[in-house]
Amino acid sequence: MTSFGSGNSAVREARLQLFEISLPGDKRLARMITETGVLESRDRLHRECDLSEPEEIQSRIESVGASFITPEDQEWPTGLNDLVVTPIGLVIRGSLTCNSSIAIVGTRNPSSYGTRTARSFASGIVDHGFTVISGGALGIDTAAHQGALDNGGRTIAVLAGGIDLDYPASNAKLFKEIADTGALLSEVMPGIAARPERFLTRNRLIAAIASSTIVVEAAYRSGSLRTARDAAELLRPVMAVPGPITSPLSEGCHQLIADRAAEIITSLSDLLELVEPWRSETPTVGSCSSPDSSP
Repeated sequence: MTSFGSGNSAVREARLQLFEISLPGDKRLARMITETGVLESRDRLHRECDLSEPEEIQSRIESVGASFITPEDQEWPTGLNDLVVTPIGLVIRGSLTCNSSIAIVGTRNPSSYGTRTARSFASGIVDHGFTVISGGALGIDTAAHQGALDNGGRTIAVLAGGIDLDYPASNAKLFKEIADTGALLSEVMPGIAARPERFLTRNRLIAAIASSTIVVEAAYRSGSLRTARDAAELLRPVMAVPGPITSPLSEGCHQLIADRAAEIITSLSDLLELVEPWRSETPTVGSCSSPDSSP
């Protein structure tokens, strides 16, 4: 029988079974778990449909070089417990260590200004002991991950699809580098393709795991604005980088600033001035989070 590590094995097995059949951000299931608990929720659904054996689910996850973590594990990012719909579990490749993190998000089609800015901020952030969080997508996400890696720092990619699918394919080498020094995270089973709605659902995880969020370049209807507003709802600091007033790629950032939903930052010193006071108060990534913040 597979060893499931720390935590209650019965609860872990039930979470594996629920994870396999659930959709990310499933409010109905989250409500059921809150009201009746993990085991009763699993038993109720088992009466309605066939569930795979937990050992078989675990084996599929391990077959792609990944592991499964739950809110009962020390490795669980404690910030996720602030969400209305907490993930049932996460598939992870790599390792999580205990330190504060900053999300850098933005458009998939950045200007050269946006790309340079994202890389520069990421490089400076890891120099000060933070982990960079982003979504692994093209554009600003890629620039943020690469900026952290180029300076020998740690970065975490929160993916919208299965951890084994390397989406987008052009980032396959980047994902390997991220997993070697940081981590890849996913709220779906291996083999599950990324779909448009899953990117928005994924964004809440980025906002919750990170201590704060920076939007570098974002159009007026960019999905990155969802990440920023999710972070604001969780009372995390949100920052936005201004751009040319003629650039559609900066309209979203300017709107966040105009709505006072984000602080304007133009330099690393601006960023550090805003986030350093929060470093000891906001959730950490990894296993040394305080007992008070455990689920």
